[in-house]
Amino acid sequence: MSSSIPGPRDLPVSRHDLSTYWGRVKHSADLCDPRTLFTSSSTLTASQSSLSAYKHGALPSMTPSLWSAKKVCDATLHPDTGTPVFLPFRMSAFIFSNLVVTAGMLQPGLTTRGVIAWQITNQTLNVCINSANANKSSPLSMTQLGTSFVLAVSASCGVAVGLGKLVANLKVADVVDGRKVGRGVTPGMKMVLGRLVPFAAVVSAGIVNVGLMRGGEIAAGIDVFPLKKAHADDDKSDGGPAESLGKSRKAAILAVGETAVSRVLNATPIMVIPPLLLMRLQRTEWMKRRPGMALPVNIGLIFATSIFALPLALGAFPQRQAVKADSLEPEFHGRGGVDSKVEFNRGI
Repeated sequence: MSSSIPGPRDLPVSRHDLSTYWGRVKHSADLCDPRTLFTSSSTLTASQSSLSAYKHGALPSMTPSLWSAKKVCDATLHPDTGTPVFLPFRMSAFIFSNLVVTAGMLQPGLTTRGVIAWQITNQTLNVCINSANANKSSPLSMTQLGTSFVLAVSASCGVAVGLGKLVANLKVADVVDGRKVGRGVTPGMKMVLGRLVPFAAVVSAGIVNVGLMRGGEIAAGIDVFPLKKAHADDDKSDGGPAESLGKSRKAAILAVGETAVSRVLNATPIMVIPPLLLMRLQRTEWMKRRPGMALPVNIGLIFATSIFALPLALGAFPQRQAVKADSLEPEFHGRGGVDSKVEFNRGI
């Protein structure tokens, strides 16, 4: 994040209005732009230098080239450490890193061994992404990381296998003239429920994963800062203050909770829309004549859904969250900045 670049002058947080949902969606789309993955180290260094010049007053105002430099830094650097996030775990790489794993989990007719293998793979990716993008003011130990991973895998595999068996054992009612006869579910409903089992596993394990991976933040708290006044020429500044007011557990609970909700919002369309569309397409004559197209069509549906779903989910909450100082622990009361508010990095 560009906010990690030092300097007495604040950078505008975004060219978009982050007080609105659609403004945050557009900003998130910039963070998730896969084109930033091809940024060279020299370009990144030049971008940091340009933004540093602005923060030290050498450049009077934001220009298109400075906005491009900020986009590169926002998509590449961690807001707390100022160092590049490992490339596969950046949000700009999420669509690609998540594509193969999601396609694997959504394969129709997976065996129990296949379900477990893909759930383990998915949780491994989740652990890496959560760890790489979490608030770094309260880092987790390797023991905590290992424990979180094992519990998240247990949760996802337990839900996936358990629900899979439950759905498989559902009684199917007879259908006569298009109407259900007797007790049980229709064959179509049973198929739909079976296709949604990976969604239930991913959502439940995702919540567990975020809570466990970032449990250290809740236990120790995260750094909060007084909300700073914007520039006279730009009312969207975000530069982090030099010193923290201290660590707040209430801020950490809010940050982790919002992140868990955003993960559910992200997983829902990706894990629900493609399998239901694929099931519908498999009933068409075109797909019946080309059964081998099921996998590439599935990957295409997941990719197309992910492009839109990720910014929509990330835009649900601001990454740099501002709350009333009096809503936190007593030691922060009366210490807020603009509008008596403090701010903190929510993490992604």
